[in-house]
Amino acid sequence: MIDLHVVEATAKDAADVVDVIHAAFGARPPMNPPSTALQETVASVEQAVESGGGLLATVDGHAAGTMLFVEQDGWLHLRRVSVHPRHQHRGVATAMVGCAEEVAEVRGLDGVRLIGRVELPTTLAFWRRRGYLEAERNEPDVHFAKRLPVELAAPTADDMRELGVRLAGVLRAGDLVLLAGELGAGKTTLTQGIGAGLGIRGDVTSPTFVIARVHPSLDSGPALVHVDAYRLGGVLELDDLDLDASLDEAVTVVEWGEGLAEGLADDRLEVVLTRTVGADGDERWVRIVPVGRRWLDTPLRKFRS
Repeated sequence: MIDLHVVEATAKDAADVVDVIHAAFGARPPMNPPSTALQETVASVEQAVESGGGLLATVDGHAAGTMLFVEQDGWLHLRRVSVHPRHQHRGVATAMVGCAEEVAEVRGLDGVRLIGRVELPTTLAFWRRRGYLEAERNEPDVHFAKRLPVELAAPTADDMRELGVRLAGVLRAGDLVLLAGELGAGKTTLTQGIGAGLGIRGDVTSPTFVIARVHPSLDSGPALVHVDAYRLGGVLELDDLDLDASLDEAVTVVEWGEGLAEGLADDRLEVVLTRTVGADGDERWVRIVPVGRRWLDTPLRKFRS
């Protein structure tokens, strides 16, 4: 058992931060061009921490890991991500990444970005395992990004429908939206808003008897394919609907799609609706989880307003 703590770094931690950066980057194999990390000084780290912040991890009271932050264009950029060689393979980096994502969420940012090096395949694999996607490659640099989920309240049916209208504003042909949530959470109401925002023909209702309905566009926009997977017995029955034939031309919304429809597309929005009943009435929350490269360049912070 180790005593691992991660805290926000301050200027007073600059000497410890420099020690960890120098130890971590000094232990790496030679790279071309070489990293500038070994040029960091107490003064440069103090300035970086005061400007954008950062993290310091300790193990049993000793400085073990660190990273510096730069906030730019709605993203939290990570710099000098370092784990002291004495404390590697002890969960230090994973703990810091989780804390960095919490910082980005608290600051209301879109997500987290960083740059890796092609000479360090183990490090690249680490970021991929944590859901970071390759956004750009300019060898030897590999740019990674992870857009964070958005969570917001939609207490009334009108709020839920309006959220659907706003969501339709970022959807395009080929997009897949999976809706999860208990009965009465608002999945069909949200879909009605999406349909209104897309300008489709016909009323969106829960497809009780018809598992999938196609709503053509009233103008030149994409159609809406509305699927209710509640009564489907599994992935094979979903395949029988032949949704692949319309995925590229339409916006496809699948209610009760969790655990069934993820295989339809690598890029998708997973939307989880929760409902709680209290003395003061119902509360409904919507959590929008972007999955895949498609959503890296699509801001979702607007849904918080």
